[in-house]
Amino acid sequence: MNIIVCIKQVPETTEVKINPETNTLIREGVKSIINPFDMYAIEEAVRLKERFTGKVIVLTMGPPQAESALREAISLGADEAILLCDRSFAGSDTWATSYTLAGAIRKIGFFDLILCGKQASDGDTAQVGPGISMHLDIPQVTYVKKIEEVKDKIIRVERMMEEGFEIIEAPLPVLLTVVKEINEPRLPSLKGMMRAKTAQITVWSQKDLNLDAQKIGLNGSPTQVVKIFTPPQRTGGQILSGETEEIIEKLAKIIKHSCPN
Repeated sequence: MNIIVCIKQVPETTEVKINPETNTLIREGVKSIINPFDMYAIEEAVRLKERFTGKVIVLTMGPPQAESALREAISLGADEAILLCDRSFAGSDTWATSYTLAGAIRKIGFFDLILCGKQASDGDTAQVGPGISMHLDIPQVTYVKKIEEVKDKIIRVERMMEEGFEIIEAPLPVLLTVVKEINEPRLPSLKGMMRAKTAQITVWSQKDLNLDAQKIGLNGSPTQVVKIFTPPQRTGGQILSGETEEIIEKLAKIIKHSCPN
């Protein structure tokens, strides 16, 4: 089974800085980690490889420093790693990101399964995984909590719902986004860490992928941040005390005086 895992390197802290000119995150010089939900995707891919044999390829898009995230994925059991790195990719929204990742997956070629974390901790949109499936025109199942069976080119999974779960079957190839309930990520082994240090990281640019320049990066993003600002601090509230009827009467008077009509 050939599995591609799409991961993202995100800031480890919530105290991030914004570029005032582009309104995008400043990632250079900020300590980063693998997006927590992507750790579960990596673990599940490695477990599937151990069950069915095959290969796990980890894919990410980002600046050169994202290479460290790929090496960590290799230390956890991934076989190969690919970094999409080009200034023209900078500022991509979820649509442009999924378009770029899908282009890289087409270049990789044959695969049975694509795994993604359900969402990234720095954006919380949960749109990139489904976007990749749309660009590749393959089925998708989101919020997967368990992979029950893979047999005869059919995968059966449990999908988490607000109240309970549902069982879904889908043909391969398919894209799954996973939740933290699916497994418990392992720690890297000594052998894995040694292999990660010397592993060859493949780096692809826009030229390698031959993508439409009008669909990548900041200029190719349909959604853009126009302005980022800190909302004004709220003034202190008012505490009403007394019996319930008394509080209601006070509140009614406040509302009446605050409404001109």
